Amino acid sequence: MSSWEQREVYLVEVAQRCLRGHQSFELCRSHLVAASQISKGTIYNHFTTEADLVVAVACAQYQGWLRVAESEQQRYTDPFECYLFHHCQRLYDVLAQKRFVIERLMPNQELLQQASEEYRDRFNELLAQYCKWNQNIISAVGERPGFDRYELLKNYIRGTMINSDDGLKRCDDVQTYYQFSYAMAQLMGHSDRRIPSKQTFTLWLQQIEQQHTNAAA
Repeated sequence: MSSWEQREVYLVEVAQRCLRGHQSFELCRSHLVAASQISKGTIYNHFTTEADLVVAVACAQYQGWLRVAESEQQRYTDPFECYLFHHCQRLYDVLAQKRFVIERLMPNQELLQQASEEYRDRFNELLAQYCKWNQNIISAVGERPGFDRYELLKNYIRGTMINSDDGLKRCDDVQTYYQFSYAMAQLMGHSDRRIPSKQTFTLWLQQIEQQHTNAAA
């Protein structure tokens, strides 16, 4: 990774930290100067427009989801469990990190048209990859006629992520993930499948906390 790419990764990480706990994208390129200790000229070279900054943050988020999806597909042989735990992991991340929910803004064709071609193309490619992963997993679980299960789930999950940062939900609440999985199973058309038990989610949360403890050590 070149120094230019490393700097961009750093700037996006700073932007993500600045956005924690926010429900709207109020961050501008000029705000990154003090937060990153990098000159205004350098920041504006990385992000030619304000839209570039938004799209860069979105790209980083989608890249993260794809990395997690790949590791979870290796961990869970059952596509049903893989799908549920993947999106529960995403929900945990939003709640634990107080992460800005990028689905509030993206995908947004008007905003993408304002972004540089490089960022626009990068985002569209990542979006296509992530959509394909979700569609493939849903198909592997088993198609159900009558409804577009992918669209139903996508809209429900998006709404859940947006509504999750209302300050009332806790990242360690087992019931939150149990109910989330139950709803996803229903929308997937697989109400006959048994979702992970509350005990399973308790162990899952303990494993996540242990991973964070080990990473911090």
